[in-house]
Amino acid sequence: MTENITDKIPTRDECEELMAEYAMLPHIAEHSRQVMRVSAAIADHLKDGVSVNRDLVIAAALLHDITKTRSLTTKERHAASGAALLRELGFRRVAVIVEQHVILQNLNLEGRLEEAEIVFYADKRVMHDTIVTLDERVDDLIKRYAASEDIHNLILKNKVQALAVERKITGSMKIDIRDALEALHE
Repeated sequence: MTENITDKIPTRDECEELMAEYAMLPHIAEHSRQVMRVSAAIADHLKDGVSVNRDLVIAAALLHDITKTRSLTTKERHAASGAALLRELGFRRVAVIVEQHVILQNLNLEGRLEEAEIVFYADKRVMHDTIVTLDERVDDLIKRYAASEDIHNLILKNKVQALAVERKITGSMKIDIRDALEALHE
């Protein structure tokens, strides 16, 4: 069975090439690489019977901020523009995840663990290029982006969603998530 071109998942090398081609700033690229490491640590420690497409998780984590550099100037919503770009490039499944890395859509806490949930959560655990707690990350987001009470409230609402996703992920892992992430420091 041949893979449909609209479902192609870029390799890690292809992701790195895209990050360079779309002029991802070095600190954003490092953030994306760390999100990829956190995502991989989760995917690599799932219980038997819990499966995700690891290649899809890796690619989406690396490319989740593909248009973030551009958005600093244009003020576009980088999750939406990144997804649109990836769809144009033929990476439909990666685009679906990138589109949801800021706010998850249709979260089903009782359903199977989804690749989008892993990337969403990993992004919330990485501040710049450092793995932090959800509280630390949310505090940073509030300081940097909460220009209005509405935005502040959206960030806090997103934290509630991230905590729910964290519970879902931890229930799907065979080791404690703290141990999985601590191993990344070694």
